[in-house]
Amino acid sequence: MAGQRLSFKEMCARFDVTPRTLRYYEYIELLSPAREGRARFYGPREVARMTLILRGRRFGFSLEEVRQWLLLYDQKGTREQYRVWVEHAGRQLAELERQRDDLDAAIADLRETIAAALAGGSTPG
Repeated sequence: MAGQRLSFKEMCARFDVTPRTLRYYEYIELLSPAREGRARFYGPREVARMTLILRGRRFGFSLEEVRQWLLLYDQKGTREQYRVWVEHAGRQLAELERQRDDLDAAIADLRETIAAALAGGSTPG
């Protein structure tokens, strides 16, 4: 990928995002493609940033959290960025596990309710 540039359309296809999403990430300054006239081109830096943005979103981080994390790299480098990411990731993991536990409890309760309704012929209420 060194030196390779992707067009706007290629960037959308590579990351399976809509043009609207890509334009929005530019608008909120998460990405800064090179411009030649009206054309936009994305180099290795923008591809790496997009990878991190989408990974952060998949893990449940807000775009503002992703922005702060990307800014850390620009301001303080990789080590500090990594330290902060690990800290945030630990908190996010705990939150996702809490949500999973809540879902597991809701699923178990719903199964019991269905089983009781089928066994007794009554409607839940």
